[in-house]
Amino acid sequence: MKNVTDSFVSLGHWPSAGSFGFNTDILATNPINLSVVLGVLIFFGKGVLNDLLDNRKQRILSTIRNSEELRRGAIEQLEQARVRLRKVEMEADEYRMNGYSEIEREKANLINATSSSLEQLENYKNETLHFEQQRAINQVRQQVFQQALQGALGTLNSCLNSELHLRTISANIGILGAMEEITD
Repeated sequence: MKNVTDSFVSLGHWPSAGSFGFNTDILATNPINLSVVLGVLIFFGKGVLNDLLDNRKQRILSTIRNSEELRRGAIEQLEQARVRLRKVEMEADEYRMNGYSEIEREKANLINATSSSLEQLENYKNETLHFEQQRAINQVRQQVFQQALQGALGTLNSCLNSELHLRTISANIGILGAMEEITD
């Protein structure tokens, strides 16, 4: 600091008689040159620096505004996405519930149809059993009847002689003749 004040003091000691020359003392002239350059820079560069700082400030502010607008837009999009998500979730729940109720309906219909089919099969089985029983009973009756008839014919053939046979035929012809007169 002392060097700076000494250099200003030494300015007052220069001869005023119009001599112009170069001061080669670097320590004495360097602070003067620096102070002059800084003074000129501050005086003329102040406006440029203010403009640069103002431009920078405006760009920062516009960037902040743009960021805020983008943030608001992103928040709006997020809210819209949330609304759509809620709507899709509600639709999914509705489809799920409809699907479950449809499955339950189909299950009930399938159970009812199966029960009905089983009932019909049971009825068909019972009818088939009844039919087969009747058929078996009829076959047994026919066989019993044929055996009884063969037995009766065998007994008749063994017991009948020609004379008894002729009398039976005559009696039957008489019965048939009487029936014929009744129908006329």
